[in-house]
Amino acid sequence: MAASSATLARQYGLISSYKDVLGRRISMRAATRDALLGAMGAGAVPPPRQIPDYVIATPGEAPNLDLSGAWALTLENGQMQEGRGPLPPLDLGRHRVEAGGETCWLIVAPAALALPEKTWGVTAPLYALQGRARGGIGSYSDLAVAAEALAGVGAQFLGINPVHAGFPGDPAAFSPYSPSHRRRLSVQHVRFEGEAEVPPADLIDYPAARTAHRAAAEAAFATREADPAFDAWRAEEGPSLERFATYEALAERFGPYWGDWPAEMQSPDTDEVRRFAAAEAHRITYHVWLQYLADRQLAEAAEAAHRAGMRHGLYLDLAVGTHPHGAETWSESDAFAQGVSLGAPPDAFATDGQRWNLAPFNPRALIQTGFEALASTLRCQLRHARLLRIDHILGFERAFWVPEGGVPGGYVRMPRDAMLAVVRLEAARAGATIVGEDLGNIPHGLRGALAASGILSCRVAMFEGGRAAEDYPEAALASFGTHDLPTWAGWRQGADIALRDALGSIDAEAAAQAQRDRAADVARLDAATGDTSGAVDAMHRFLAETPARLVALQIEDILGIAEQPNLPGTVDEYPNWRRTLPVAAGDLGEDPKVQRAAAVMRRAGR
Repeated sequence: MAASSATLARQYGLISSYKDVLGRRISMRAATRDALLGAMGAGAVPPPRQIPDYVIATPGEAPNLDLSGAWALTLENGQMQEGRGPLPPLDLGRHRVEAGGETCWLIVAPAALALPEKTWGVTAPLYALQGRARGGIGSYSDLAVAAEALAGVGAQFLGINPVHAGFPGDPAAFSPYSPSHRRRLSVQHVRFEGEAEVPPADLIDYPAARTAHRAAAEAAFATREADPAFDAWRAEEGPSLERFATYEALAERFGPYWGDWPAEMQSPDTDEVRRFAAAEAHRITYHVWLQYLADRQLAEAAEAAHRAGMRHGLYLDLAVGTHPHGAETWSESDAFAQGVSLGAPPDAFATDGQRWNLAPFNPRALIQTGFEALASTLRCQLRHARLLRIDHILGFERAFWVPEGGVPGGYVRMPRDAMLAVVRLEAARAGATIVGEDLGNIPHGLRGALAASGILSCRVAMFEGGRAAEDYPEAALASFGTHDLPTWAGWRQGADIALRDALGSIDAEAAAQAQRDRAADVARLDAATGDTSGAVDAMHRFLAETPARLVALQIEDILGIAEQPNLPGTVDEYPNWRRTLPVAAGDLGEDPKVQRAAAVMRRAGR
């Protein structure tokens, strides 16, 4: 049994040991191995293959696949060819060849994406954008206004948090990084004509805002008129959209998470679900209609950004995983590993490790389906963006899975080269630039693979240890921080450390040492910028002078906000994802602080 399990573990890509942050070698326990194999549905050892599962090729090149006998080739567009011997050169796409009773996927993508020209943009939370006289949750219409305003001062992109579909039925579920479905859009940002005004406030009251928004949505749906464009869009989106809308209608009846539903409703393929869909066709149409509005309004925001002169337009964010009991796992359960969550191994900040409560893609399912789930997820984001951030792209190399039931987690090897090829393929089709969030315990060789693919690295000055501006890589997006980190003002003050001390997540001695370490970090960055005044302009000028092709300025830093948007590891202890901006979306271009940041970028040649 042990030998068989060890063989299975090798065949299914389980990594037997890894080095932790202290350099210790951690070996995978037998219980972890068995749990991860079970999560992938691993049974018998797969038989030896005569041809590989997949081959990567470039357009106009014959795939490097040794076929001596007959083969049948199915192109991505459905056309079929038959032949013997070497395959012909192929165009961009994910094609499939069958030979000798086996199937091989042919991923045809450019060898590398072209790097963008040197420029800059702004990142801002969509939920935080406010109209001049309206509060609540920022809308796609506010996004369009903000993009136009920032384009007016020279910004070439506007980055926002993920806008994946969430859980409107759970008033506590508003983290943009724990989505229900990554190929559907959040409808909380849809703006309805005549929607009730909510006075602007420093913090968003999500339950109240969602209640008012839902009332506006229901009223608009009740009075909508026939729309052939909606009917055509619905038909084009097909069964995937219908399954999502069915999930949303079921969630109204049984609650937001399918794990709490009756057993007969926990799969889209049961007779009970089909009967429900027939009986609730009107509610399903309602949820399809909301998706249509979200897609149309996000498209309008993207078009507004480009019309205003933004080269890249919207900079969207793809979350690393999806909620284990949301619409995506209900609709496409075979694509995901079961009974495990993405996470991170123990480190100095989380001695028990981290469990993110996000379902990971099953690498075997990805391979067997020609990476369809990954490709379609990317395609959905790139429909409205020419710049896309892939959260935690470290997971393309290896993913840390944490089983349920308290069993320690372990690493699973992912088909990195194929996944990167799929990214290049979809980005090339969209004419987009990709940014890979490569922060943390970076696997050896990953950054080299990203650079070779033309995927930009994330370089965060806060973590660069005072590195000189000229030493930053060219294939990068440079920024000071991220949404999970302190702002420029907060970082210099040690506000995040003081907050964790006050919350009791670190003791007084650890907090004092952390403040001493922070002071040293501040001094190192000040030495690199050549300015000890703490002026944000000096930091912005430093970023602008790096070779990095893209520079992202956070709106919180520009406006001098000390509080960070999110404090990882907290739920109710800190107002995560709730802080609004003190400047209205339409006024951003006229704000003196924004204009000063733009002037710094211009003087540096961006």
